[in-house]
Amino acid sequence: MAGNSDLTVPVSISAGIHIGFIVILALGISFDDKPKQMQTAAASAPAVQAIVIDQQKVNDRVEQLKKQKQDVAKQEKARQAELERKASEARREREREQEKIKTLEIQRKQKEQETQKANDAAKAAQAKQVLEKERADKAEVVRKQKEQEQKASEDAAKKAAEKRKQEEAAAKKAQEERQRADDERKRKEDAERKRKAEADTKARQEREMAEAMAAEQDSLSKTRNKQVLSEVDKYKAMIIATIQRNLVVDESMRGKSCRVFIRLASDGFVTTSQTLDGDQVVCRAAKASINKAGRLPVSPEPAVYQQLKEINLTVSPEFN
Repeated sequence: MAGNSDLTVPVSISAGIHIGFIVILALGISFDDKPKQMQTAAASAPAVQAIVIDQQKVNDRVEQLKKQKQDVAKQEKARQAELERKASEARREREREQEKIKTLEIQRKQKEQETQKANDAAKAAQAKQVLEKERADKAEVVRKQKEQEQKASEDAAKKAAEKRKQEEAAAKKAQEERQRADDERKRKEDAERKRKAEADTKARQEREMAEAMAAEQDSLSKTRNKQVLSEVDKYKAMIIATIQRNLVVDESMRGKSCRVFIRLASDGFVTTSQTLDGDQVVCRAAKASINKAGRLPVSPEPAVYQQLKEINLTVSPEFN
């Protein structure tokens, strides 16, 4: 850009001079007065020469600027080549460093592997020594155990021989004692059979007497149970009648019923009343009737009360 600016100024001056010269010639030409034309042309000769000289300077300057530009380009090219050379050298240096690092890393890993192998070999050797020692210890234990077993076997054989002698003597003594025991047993069996026969006779007599008494008691109990059941039915009917008296009914309850559970104190006080199943309307009315009554009829006899203290009743509304 600087070289182009240096060329533009002289060229512009030269062009201006040429254009001025042409204008002067045009204005100074006269077709009526030829001597003036010749005079004007003669007067313009130095100006033309000056323009030619200026053009030569311009051309020299242009050549000089071109040479300067070429020199600058050569210098720039040399500088770029130097930069590329240095960059290439730096790149090669980095590559050498990386290669050296890779080599060192490979060597480090190899050393680690060698160290690991050495450690593994040492551990294996140590483990082998430990295993061999354990085997030797176990072999020693087995040897001692066999010695103890052999000694124990010999002791057992001696004890067995002594035991056989003791057993033979004990067997002989036991045989004698068994014989005496058999004689005693036979004597006792005979006495026992005699006592058993007497006891059987007595037991049969007592059983016959007990059966006769039980028959009489059963007869009395049946008569009493009939009386109790008759009283239970009577009081149950009285309880239902009491509930019916306090029962509020309507047509929607016709043909329906409710089963209730009642627990009574000994004086007839209702301690619990609970509906079990049935029509809900009838059940509510039955529960209300029981609660309203508060007390229900009970028998003063304990046997009858026991039958009535917890009862299930079916309440069916009665319509006149």
